[in-house]
Amino acid sequence: MKKTALVVAAWSLVALPAVAGPVTVAGGFGSFVVQARSLNEMRWDQVVPQQYDYSCGAAAVATLLTYHYGRETTEAEVFEYMISVGDREQIETQGFSMLDMKNYLDSQGLDSDGFKVDLDDYLDIGAPSITLIDTGGYKHFVVIKGMDEGRVLIGDPAVGSVVVPKEHFETLWQGTVLGARADMAIAKQNFNHERDWAIRPSAPIDKGRRRADIGTAMLLMPGPNELGK
Repeated sequence: MKKTALVVAAWSLVALPAVAGPVTVAGGFGSFVVQARSLNEMRWDQVVPQQYDYSCGAAAVATLLTYHYGRETTEAEVFEYMISVGDREQIETQGFSMLDMKNYLDSQGLDSDGFKVDLDDYLDIGAPSITLIDTGGYKHFVVIKGMDEGRVLIGDPAVGSVVVPKEHFETLWQGTVLGARADMAIAKQNFNHERDWAIRPSAPIDKGRRRADIGTAMLLMPGPNELGK
């Protein structure tokens, strides 16, 4: 079994089934067809997929730069740089290290470093980063794209964007993140962004009608047999 298959299996419990394609909507004036997108497609809107079992680090860096720092970057660009200055044999067997990724980010002027942090403190920091998780013995780099009090939103190069319960995420990571000091304002603007949470939107409670308002409105509605009176 490929390592990426292990990651897909690990996230199967939190993945949401969905279908894609044209959907026919029936209405009072006839039917019309709209193009529906599956949640699987939406998962990849803000994540760069990895092309090799050992390239999750390169894809994570490309995801961080492209979608959180506004610097369009491909996995191939990052991959070629890191493998050219790193230990190719070790990379092909063990994958990229956090040091490899730090060196690339530093080459882009982002002044990055590794930090040990608690999840609650991380929420206060409010900036994206790369972290290492362990899914069934397979160590894998992902991007922390956002979080709230009970959930962590990650960009996984193997499966796309995934929302993980905070308690479960705490069992997967070791509390170390790779973050950048430069362009912090841009990073914060692109953390917890609504486009990333589109795969698991919150109910628009703040946009609902107040029950008191609805009750008042219904008092003004005509009762049975009163229409036109």
